[in-house]
Amino acid sequence: MSAWQVQDAKARFSELLEATIRKGPQIVTRRGIEAAVLVPIQEWRRLQEAARPGLKTVLLNRSPRFDNVLAERRAVRRRPPIELK
Repeated sequence: MSAWQVQDAKARFSELLEATIRKGPQIVTRRGIEAAVLVPIQEWRRLQEAARPGLKTVLLNRSPRFDNVLAERRAVRRRPPIELK
């Protein structure tokens, strides 16, 4: 990934866009700190599909909200008894 200063990205946006399409994601920095990333549309769509659904989507979905309501019980570990002297 290449890094572009914000003023260069603004002045040479067409080049930034072409570099994104040809080489992949491009980072834009502001005062030396990474601020944004420009990604090709295919990568963006792949990331959107891989993202988990939001709360609203989950709650409004017709399918069951919970697969396993009860969590699995873990084995209980007991401390050895204290010997009194």
